[in-house]
Amino acid sequence: MATTKPDGVCLAAEDRARSAAVEVAGSAEQVGDHLGYEADGERLLTHLFDARVPGYRGWRWAVTVTRVPRARTVTINDVVMVAGPQALVAPEWVPWSERLEPGDLTPGLLRPTSEDDPRLVPSYASLTKAASELDETQDFVADLVGDLLLTRSRVLSVAGADEAADRWQASDAGPDTPIAVAAPKRCRTCGFLVPLTGLLGSSFGVCANGLVPDDGRVVALEHGCGGHSEVSVPVDRAVEPPVLVYSSEVDLLF
Repeated sequence: MATTKPDGVCLAAEDRARSAAVEVAGSAEQVGDHLGYEADGERLLTHLFDARVPGYRGWRWAVTVTRVPRARTVTINDVVMVAGPQALVAPEWVPWSERLEPGDLTPGLLRPTSEDDPRLVPSYASLTKAASELDETQDFVADLVGDLLLTRSRVLSVAGADEAADRWQASDAGPDTPIAVAAPKRCRTCGFLVPLTGLLGSSFGVCANGLVPDDGRVVALEHGCGGHSEVSVPVDRAVEPPVLVYSSEVDLLF
């Protein structure tokens, strides 16, 4: 790869470049050693100086100089501080809407959903797609008709349902948690399970047992806990209350 040959006049203008950096910095102490140069183009070169500015360790003063053809003096094009290879720089900017976590949504805080959010599709588009598979998705079509009557302009897309399913399966209400592995039965056979409809109904439901930690939460059908509706304690394991026996009349007095 060809490199630009540094212009001799621009290269020799180190002192002129340092003076420009000192003028911008406001103090000669904030402009350190000359660290080299970068040939930016024909008769265009940037001198680099160590920036001894508090809070900017590893940064550099970059002073770009140039000259017109046949001129023996240079013109200062730009003076700016730039980050060096070892400089501490701010992380890449992430919009606030992408930084929010589920628990950050407090009363009064709005989190807009973009028009092209892949988790959502227009209701009419979902209805048209589902209608083409009527034999297999009659319940889903009925749900979507209800969505339209409720004037929801968008509904969950297949991509959005897959994303939610992956998240819920990996949660503490999924099938592989310790409480689920130790459970005697699965949620799919529990009388406290309220089934979901639509895209996620085949894998998830809502727990309605107020005596277990998952009450009111979405649970995988293969999840489970000790509060299953059909779990009973065997007769031989039932604990009978202790019988108080007095050994003598003295016990009755004390």
